[in-house]
Amino acid sequence: MPLQPTLRFERRLWRDGLSRIAGVDEVGVAPTCGAVVAAAVISKPNARRIPGVRDSKTLSAAQRERLAPLIRERAVAIGVGAASVAEIDRLNIYHATHLAMRRAIARLGGHEHVLVDGNRIAGFEAAVGPYTAIVDGDALCYTISCASVVAKVVRDRMMARLAARYPGYGWERNQGYATREHRDAVRALGLTPFHRRSFLALQRTLAGEQASLGLFEDPEFEPGRAALDRIASTLEPPIAPDAHDSGGRFHP
Repeated sequence: MPLQPTLRFERRLWRDGLSRIAGVDEVGVAPTCGAVVAAAVISKPNARRIPGVRDSKTLSAAQRERLAPLIRERAVAIGVGAASVAEIDRLNIYHATHLAMRRAIARLGGHEHVLVDGNRIAGFEAAVGPYTAIVDGDALCYTISCASVVAKVVRDRMMARLAARYPGYGWERNQGYATREHRDAVRALGLTPFHRRSFLALQRTLAGEQASLGLFEDPEFEPGRAALDRIASTLEPPIAPDAHDSGGRFHP
């Protein structure tokens, strides 16, 4: 049975008089393409847990789609941030992930403490203020679990949109992970501007051929605020294919 997250971490801080406690999590670290997306969620003090909310990896797509609007409805604030493929290639995935987290936190409209999934992060406190790192936080801490669900829904919808622009890679099913379908498509169709050219697994898949493709960073492919807002603010109902901005681009 999957672990059921609790509010024990939040309750300790609520007892200390804090109210704007943000749970933060990210998705999209391992895929070979697409942005890394983070979400930050502030729950109401002494809130009750929404039944079924847990680590997004243990939920089906249908379960996440059902829970995301409930989380949005009950949250005090939700912030979503991303780091683009260009930023991942330039900074590396570790630093790009933390950049996405900081962007999500910055969009909350203020917070007093952050609960973040994983280990301590160098320089994170200087950027976001007091925080607590919780190993397996997405499975143990309710507010982080909420953030993991929101981030996963947003990124999956982002990849489904990109799948419509770049058919054949199966992104609507594999979300950019290096499945056999995706690897075969890369061999047959080549790279897109949304592939992370810095990832070793991708370089091996291409057997060195990417050096001759002439791909370059283009701000057109940055997942900007407008695109993220449209996805994050319409968690219910699902986004229609034509809900994208002009030309289907993520503008900076």
